[in-house]
Amino acid sequence: VARTGDARIGFIGFPSVGKSSLLNKITTTFSEVADYEFTTLTCVPGVVRYKGAKLQMLDLPGIIEGAKDGKGRGRQVIGVARTCNLLLIILDVTKPLHHKLIIERELEGFGIRVNQQPPNITLRPKDKGGISMSTTVPLTHLDLETVRTVLAEYRMLNCDICFKEDATIDQLVDVAEGNRLYMPAIYVMNKIDQITVEELDIINRIPHNCPISARDEWNLDGLLDCIWEHLNLMRVYTKPRGQIPDYNEPVILPQNATVEQFCNKLHRAMMKAFKYSWVWGASVKHNPQKVGKDHILKDEDIVQVVKRL
Repeated sequence: VARTGDARIGFIGFPSVGKSSLLNKITTTFSEVADYEFTTLTCVPGVVRYKGAKLQMLDLPGIIEGAKDGKGRGRQVIGVARTCNLLLIILDVTKPLHHKLIIERELEGFGIRVNQQPPNITLRPKDKGGISMSTTVPLTHLDLETVRTVLAEYRMLNCDICFKEDATIDQLVDVAEGNRLYMPAIYVMNKIDQITVEELDIINRIPHNCPISARDEWNLDGLLDCIWEHLNLMRVYTKPRGQIPDYNEPVILPQNATVEQFCNKLHRAMMKAFKYSWVWGASVKHNPQKVGKDHILKDEDIVQVVKRL
């Protein structure tokens, strides 16, 4: 599926948890819905407009236990999930909660780490001199001998390794592999119309969760808010000289983007003629302020670019 819009969001879950119903409710696309499992057999894309951003939603076929070993086309499904910016792990609240652990295990088997930060370990290969290890914090899980054994497995016999956090052996293996993806995810608890308020309170204790009912359209706005929060995006408005800012078409950028990234998003040849820019908004001390290309922007700033003649 071709990538469109500002972000790509994948729906992952077991068959018949309501992925297609959710896609039909929040986008204008139709994905077939029925009472039997594996209704969706291919990837169905849809687009949502939210806060001026175009978000591409992908309704993926249901995965089953053992998907990472290729069961039920699981490898293709998780392969598409690797290309997303955010995963919506859709769970049926009427089913047992260990389904969440099964899905996490399937994603981990494919090198996707959900809601984790990359380990703060620096690994630099060199030509000779063996393994030299330095730490800035005391290590409780690893010692030099264990690190040597793990790196020898990956044929890394000469390298500098620096630990800036108390890492576990799994985090060291992730760094040595070098192909791990660290991806935000939201646990979407669907079918809350079938449970009691007390059960809903228990479910709310799960971190990164968002309870919804796709059939009755409950809390779909809350889900979109939650998606926006986890994507870490911001809106920057353009202002042509002598005119009012264009609030209809914001430029969507990652949080803490610079003026240079803003210019490159508009047109890649823009930086060649860039002189300075005027900025209005939360990122400047007075409005407007004259800034250079390294100025960090904040959400809902207004930027006017001045070119060299």
